[in-house]
Amino acid sequence: MQKNTPYKSNILLNILWIGLLAGTLDGLAALILNYKVGPAIVFKFIASGVFGKAAFQGGNEMVVAGIVFHYLIALLFTNAFYLLYPFFKKMWQNVYLTAVAYGCTAWLIMNLLVVPVSKIGFHPIKAETILTGILVLIICIGLPIALIADRHYKAGKFNIPNQK
Repeated sequence: MQKNTPYKSNILLNILWIGLLAGTLDGLAALILNYKVGPAIVFKFIASGVFGKAAFQGGNEMVVAGIVFHYLIALLFTNAFYLLYPFFKKMWQNVYLTAVAYGCTAWLIMNLLVVPVSKIGFHPIKAETILTGILVLIICIGLPIALIADRHYKAGKFNIPNQK
């Protein structure tokens, strides 16, 4: 039983570290792509998913809320993907294809499920915005998580039952 404890803590630390990395990369991409509106508006927009239009009237507390929500979402996606990586790897057998599929999946979940049920609501999205968003998620979320999870998987850092 004691042997499992280091694996569990390593997995939790890996998920936290990768989630922070992916969240930071994705956040930087959002700031770069939206440089004209400024960082405060980018994170207030994220906060508006919970607080609605009131987020744009708020001050720094809404910016902080947006940052917290952004990293929380990144950590949730990291957790799901990191733990499901062996399944994805077995299905696609290629880390890069897995990263692309995961980036596309993350975009679909966020834009077709999460955002529409938030206070932002569903809104039409231009094809260019879709392609840019998917590409950002592939590069900033899919690739880092897939490459690091693959390295951990090959190094035997996963303690998954019934795995060869």
